[in-house]
Amino acid sequence: MKIIKEQRSFQVEANVIWDIISDISRCDWVPGVESIELEGNKRIFKMSGMGRLVEEIIECNDTEMKLSYSAIETMAPIAHHLATIILHAGKGSTVFEWQTEIDPEEFSDAIRQGMIKSLDQLEEILKKT
Repeated sequence: MKIIKEQRSFQVEANVIWDIISDISRCDWVPGVESIELEGNKRIFKMSGMGRLVEEIIECNDTEMKLSYSAIETMAPIAHHLATIILHAGKGSTVFEWQTEIDPEEFSDAIRQGMIKSLDQLEEILKKT
């Protein structure tokens, strides 16, 4: 199993970022996602060129600004996936900490690139707010 960590600082209040990522039906900050449907604690992504992806939301904690989820249905043969996002609030700034566990490790580069592209897209959205 491989653990991937990405961290980025934003000069934006944490609650602004949390409002975006805690809305688990929102897909504009994740590149390649055409739509998201919710079924209980599951979100179903329709992704261009990748088909369907289903994630189970494990935790969406407003107090701790923590989101944990696991990909439970993918096109790729993934044995284990667990991702956790935690926002650390500063004075007018936020540290966005994202960690993903992935097995098999061969998918780690693609996962990391997806995380980076999502953070880049989030940055663009925040510029417009």
